[in-house]
Amino acid sequence: MGILRGKLLPPVLAILFSALLCGIALVVSGANPLRAFGVMLSQVGEGTTAVDIVNSTGTYYIAALAVAIGFQMNLFNIGVEGQYRVAAVVAAVVGGSIALPPGLHALVIILTAAVAGALWAAIPAVLKVTRGVNEVISTIMMNGLALGLAAYLIGADVFGELRGNNIRTPEIPESGWVPGIPLGSSGTVFGLVFLAALLGIGYWVMMNRTRFGFELRASGESSTAAAAGGVNAKKMVLIAMLLSGGIAGLVSMPEILGRDHTYNLNFPAGIGFSGIAIALLGRNHPGGIAFGALLWAFLDKSGLALDNVGVPREIVTIMQGAIVLSVVVAYEVVRRFELAAQQRQVGRQLGTVDAA
Repeated sequence: MGILRGKLLPPVLAILFSALLCGIALVVSGANPLRAFGVMLSQVGEGTTAVDIVNSTGTYYIAALAVAIGFQMNLFNIGVEGQYRVAAVVAAVVGGSIALPPGLHALVIILTAAVAGALWAAIPAVLKVTRGVNEVISTIMMNGLALGLAAYLIGADVFGELRGNNIRTPEIPESGWVPGIPLGSSGTVFGLVFLAALLGIGYWVMMNRTRFGFELRASGESSTAAAAGGVNAKKMVLIAMLLSGGIAGLVSMPEILGRDHTYNLNFPAGIGFSGIAIALLGRNHPGGIAFGALLWAFLDKSGLALDNVGVPREIVTIMQGAIVLSVVVAYEVVRRFELAAQQRQVGRQLGTVDAA
């Protein structure tokens, strides 16, 4: 019962509470909540929605893992948005400028993205360990710089080229593509969705089965205690930020290597910020993050059908925000309830609390 109450009850309560809040918002706006939720569920079976949800889940999952690594160290890497954007444009430029055999070409692009993301994250990491600069402030500022750098690099007079009304990097040759799983009229599942699954497995093994993972969590709990045990806290901060940035650099790879094969002005934005919310929703656990990424993708893609019944799509944003807020509150409520129950149990054992 303790595991059920501590692990499963909070997210379930949070989702139900957020659904209630959104239902109230729908009623206030004059819409029928049951009809709106029914339309979202039925949309999954329409067209390519189901495949789009799977593809988006993989992308969100990678972004959330990047955030979760920082959270394990009590680091708030708000810069995932900028890290994956810089990595995307650098990897696209490199991928479109070289010619290599199939497989090797894609591998070089993926490694380039990981290195670019790690190097971009290294700047706030170095500032923190050498000057004590708060990583929240520095990574937020780096997001703005990343946006400007990406726009500069795809300029027509730098690495970009003008195609119609859009500016993009040179297209990556077919040797650099990662084939997906075609499902006919339902769409194609990105091949690198499986990379997200492998990253999740690797993250779990690292955090639960390696000394490094233990030291990472110990440093996050108490840098002073970790230092007393021989752990270099500054070194762990640097490594954690580099790992977080490296994984963030892979966020764009499923779409670039599986569909777009270039970086352009219409490249998806906001994935890094969604990753923060999903990591909070999943409580930094790979399984919980997977559920959060799937839920987030479902709300994003199925919410497109709300316009057909006269319901504003903004209700999806309200629901996503309510879920995250509700999860934080629900876990805290359950934690305090369990703590009070443990105190009562100890009191009964000591005879200071009446058994009744």
